Amino acid sequence: MKQRELFLQSDAALRSVIDRITPEQLALNAPGDWSRTPNPTVRDIIADHARDEAWVPAVLAGLTIAEVGGDHAGDLLGDDPIGAYDRMNDLATAVVTADLDPDKTVHLSYGDFPLAEYLQHVSIYRAFQAWSIAKHLGIDFSMGAPLVENLWEQIGPQISGWREMGVFGPEVDVPPDADRETRLLGRTGYWVP
Repeated sequence: MKQRELFLQSDAALRSVIDRITPEQLALNAPGDWSRTPNPTVRDIIADHARDEAWVPAVLAGLTIAEVGGDHAGDLLGDDPIGAYDRMNDLATAVVTADLDPDKTVHLSYGDFPLAEYLQHVSIYRAFQAWSIAKHLGIDFSMGAPLVENLWEQIGPQISGWREMGVFGPEVDVPPDADRETRLLGRTGYWVP
């Protein structure tokens, strides 16, 4: 299932960035549009991603928000934010690598979708957040050719539709000799010269 591959690639990319965040960087401000938390810090963004990772096993099990209840509420990071995120990432990776039915219906806050589509949705979020966090903090990062190609294949033809739904911002012009990653970032509105 290509969506599983995309999830694992995107999740690994995000983890590779999060694992390089220093304790001092956790207190830095993050862009306000990255979180529902007012005036978010980088730690708040990691907390959002940890919560997203924590939900993966429940979603893949077919549970609803009501069935899960407050299991993932509150501070999931504790005194070891990066370690806590990594533990939740490990659990998410384990369930995604298990035997999955891509057509199984899963329940999200914005509706019911086939499992494969859910994996694609959260992969987009993870991949572009990995790039954005790295850029914001000055971390040397590239998505890598396999992830870039998988994103082009799975979302490239639908970028305009995703943009209409508000997932991507306006396209950004990139240099004519730009590589595939930069062209993808430009098409999705993420590239910053």
